Amino acid sequence: MTSRTGRSVSRSRALSALSVLGGFGVAFAAAMTLVQSASSPALGQAPPPAATVVPPRPADPVAASGSDFGLARHADPVASYTLRASLDPVAHRVHGEGTIVWRNASRVPQRELYLHLYLNAFKNERTIYLRKNARGFRGGAAIADHGWTRVSKLRVPAWDADLWASADKHTPGDPEDETDIRIPLPREVEPGQSITIEVAWDAKLPSVTLRTGYEGSFHMVAQWFPKLARLEPDGRWAHFPFHRFSEFYADFGTYDVTIDAPERFIIGATGRLDRETVSNGRVEQRYVQEDIHDFAFTAWDRFREVTAATADGVALRCLYPPGYDRDATIELDAARFGLGHFGAAYGRYPYSTLTIVHPPRGAEEAGGMEYPTLITTGGEWFMPETGARSVELVTLHELGHQWFYGLVASNEHASPFLDEGFNSYAEADAAEARWPGTSAARLWGGTGISVHATNRAGAAEAEHNEAVAQSAAGFASGSDYGALVYMRTATVLHTLGNVYGKDRVRDAIGQYTRRYRFRHPGPEEMLGAMGESLGPEAVEILRDALFQRGWVDYAIAEVTSSRDEKPAGIFGDPDKPGEAPAAKAPDGYTGRVLVRRRGTLRFPVDIDLVRKDGTSERVRWDGEGSTHEITYAGPSPLVAAIVDPEHRIMLDDDLLNNASRPTLERSVLGRRVLERGVFAAQVALHFLAP
Repeated sequence: MTSRTGRSVSRSRALSALSVLGGFGVAFAAAMTLVQSASSPALGQAPPPAATVVPPRPADPVAASGSDFGLARHADPVASYTLRASLDPVAHRVHGEGTIVWRNASRVPQRELYLHLYLNAFKNERTIYLRKNARGFRGGAAIADHGWTRVSKLRVPAWDADLWASADKHTPGDPEDETDIRIPLPREVEPGQSITIEVAWDAKLPSVTLRTGYEGSFHMVAQWFPKLARLEPDGRWAHFPFHRFSEFYADFGTYDVTIDAPERFIIGATGRLDRETVSNGRVEQRYVQEDIHDFAFTAWDRFREVTAATADGVALRCLYPPGYDRDATIELDAARFGLGHFGAAYGRYPYSTLTIVHPPRGAEEAGGMEYPTLITTGGEWFMPETGARSVELVTLHELGHQWFYGLVASNEHASPFLDEGFNSYAEADAAEARWPGTSAARLWGGTGISVHATNRAGAAEAEHNEAVAQSAAGFASGSDYGALVYMRTATVLHTLGNVYGKDRVRDAIGQYTRRYRFRHPGPEEMLGAMGESLGPEAVEILRDALFQRGWVDYAIAEVTSSRDEKPAGIFGDPDKPGEAPAAKAPDGYTGRVLVRRRGTLRFPVDIDLVRKDGTSERVRWDGEGSTHEITYAGPSPLVAAIVDPEHRIMLDDDLLNNASRPTLERSVLGRRVLERGVFAAQVALHFLAP
């Protein structure tokens, strides 16, 4: 899910951050207020001219990295769905029916299944989803119209068995929730054996909330069908109720889905369009896709559409509201660049299509989400005019999920950082390759803000609160979930890149994604792959930073500097003072710098010793121990000492103590204030973006 709509800091805090900038903050806030008061183009206006797609820049430092030799071409199909869905856009209902072919891919005979009925999360205010107070994350708005799933058939014809009659009907241990259903089986399914299940159901979409629902005639149909949980190789079911912070986990298979809607509606869906027929005022489209583990579609009678293609033949399609032509152009450009960048870094994109959906105003909760071969974006039509790259970034983020959610397919409920965190790093890495130095926002005079800086700012808010590597349901608040899972993980990985080399870290993650394509890896598989490329020291850092709330704060604790004085005292034989050698005349300056490392993480770090004559000397500390003392001798007095002058350690807890001086000289103090002001601007601009 997007790292933009899920941000965890309020607008009021963003404006507070802006206030430290004085005139700049006031001017920027006023400009944003004026822009936001402008009217959006009417939805019913005449179709705009066709959007022009700007080709991506040819230069990408990742283009030659990684190797796809031996890359898995297909998944092992375990759960395949052949479904038919009929949309009633007035009642906001979907009637579905079809078959599920499921194979026991574990080593253990099975006498039960688990079925997810995710739309039941929106059924009433007593569900687990609606009982969870999740301020600071998406899905917090009240549901104007509730949704549900009602199963009418769940049958194994070969057994002549009605499975639904014996189903538990509610989530284990929670009679008020109906999103995680245990299905007893009348006989065992042996390892390697398959069964075919006939299914029929009706789904009522809620008003748009948390990735799915309707707004007017716009429909985002996600989490809409009865979906089997994943059975792990050891015979344990990875099942869980629909939780506000959690996303999904399922087996790979082939999806063959036919969608039926009123003829005036434009449909976008997972997979490739195989067939379309129009009859009696209805349009019927069949979509087919192998090697995926989910399926979603959208339908709206006001969509505008623009298409493009990548150099290697991936068909791109963007569906968007009237008046958002520039956004659509930006999204297609970002997708074309991203497919090349992510493919080079993490293994080629294996599908022939990608559909981008930009939801209309009022349906923002449907934006910022990923499904196989289909992503939803977001952002107001005027956002490109502000300099903030929110439209580009949400596109890159959701596209990156085609690898970290789609192809690697880790358990998003048990280890959300493996998906959202690694993908946030991938998003930032791609954005910096595309727009170096201005990946988050373009400012005046050619300056800019990077996504790495905004991730660091967000992560600092919650770094001591909870561990990053925990289940989605374990987080106490949405603020912690967003700051730690998304931003902290990305900042940890970026810091490793700064210390060990960006190419090495990118290649390590690429080895992980290639090796475990279609294989559902967990944290230990990730650590193993990273260790092979980066070594045991990096693995120790990852374990501490992600699993143990590891942190670090480098600080200049003391700086002294003085002129060499003629030494006092008696030199030579005290009884023969005239024969004593004269004391050496002073010819320079001496000093002492004390550097501290607080916290549990250890990185090698540079310290700059800044002289009054404008020169500097760089000293390296391996980071071992809690303090490091530097003895200074030189021709000019020290005016400052700066630890980590290039800000490589993005995990540094407090940047204000990274520099110190013997006296508060005006020029040095001014530089400190300017740096802090720029940092506050980065924070404010980041959180003002949608």
